Amino acid sequence: MAKLKLEARQQPSALWSYASPLLALLCTVVIGVVLFALLGKDPVRGLLVFFWEPIRNGYAIGELVVKATPLLLIALGLAVCFRSNVWNIGAEGQYVLGAIAASGVALLADNTTGRWIVVFIVLAGVLGGMAWASLTALLRDRFHANEILVSLMLVYVAVQVLGYVVYGPWKDPQGYNFPQTKTFDAVTRIPRLFDGSRVNIGVVLALLGVGGVWIFLFRTRAGFAQQVGGLAPAASRYAGFSSRRALWTALLISGGMAGLAGALEVTGPIGQLTPYVPAGYGFAAIIVAYVGRLHPVGMVFSAILMSMFYIGGELAQSRLGLPKSLTGVFQGLLLFTLLGCDTLVNYRLRWVAVAHAPHEGGKK
Repeated sequence: MAKLKLEARQQPSALWSYASPLLALLCTVVIGVVLFALLGKDPVRGLLVFFWEPIRNGYAIGELVVKATPLLLIALGLAVCFRSNVWNIGAEGQYVLGAIAASGVALLADNTTGRWIVVFIVLAGVLGGMAWASLTALLRDRFHANEILVSLMLVYVAVQVLGYVVYGPWKDPQGYNFPQTKTFDAVTRIPRLFDGSRVNIGVVLALLGVGGVWIFLFRTRAGFAQQVGGLAPAASRYAGFSSRRALWTALLISGGMAGLAGALEVTGPIGQLTPYVPAGYGFAAIIVAYVGRLHPVGMVFSAILMSMFYIGGELAQSRLGLPKSLTGVFQGLLLFTLLGCDTLVNYRLRWVAVAHAPHEGGKK
């Protein structure tokens, strides 16, 4: 009798380590074709909706960039956390608090306000996200609470805070009883880069963030300390690196990036604070970070891919009559196929013979 067993490879292939996300994407596409066929839809048309429609013209590419910007910003912060062995799963809550803080400043604008307020709006978003992440850091630092559970539970608290302000004190009195703030004044809106497109300076900030995180992680002593603490905590302590500093640094950077994404979203494409600000970007960015191999450059491409899933899901709903939840299905497929591919890169499947135990009978 034999059974399958995972056996660690002595030397995993460097080529397949980098090619694994591409293989995972191919597997996702194949499974997607089967899924479309089972749902009675034309698989070719389904794939075109997901992978061609988002890039078929300049306007579509602009919308793709708009979707990719918050995903990339949040993923950059999460990459710092994950490389530091700090498991921030609550970036969605930090994103929401950044949006709330930025909206609070935007609502202060009046007819005499100048364009300088945009700087304070962005800073408020960053500080809001950092403040929310600091709650996780404080509970982990002082009380050894599990940061996975704390950060995740704080997402639901953030959503409740959002509900309170849009249903209560910030509700637009002229909004026909809809739970939303008034539309922000034009002076508070994030500047756009092109006429006729919703692409704004957020994409520039995201690309600057790519360069900044790359320099921090791979060209500074502080970034080296963060990664050593994540890979080998004992060696980090021996080298004199502070684990507390690494914890606070990782969570504050991650929270600040998520808060920045929230601020750019409400003062950019949305233009007001609504209960629909939580769009799942904080959770999708976890997939973006891992598909991008926790590398700033790799996450640029994975953020674009994930935004294609978002847009493709919306188009599949309107054009093919499929549920919008198909977006989450494709995101989950990509994550699980990536985990499977990574497992096979580092382990091999082997049939192992199982010896039968001797029968203990017949002896007197």
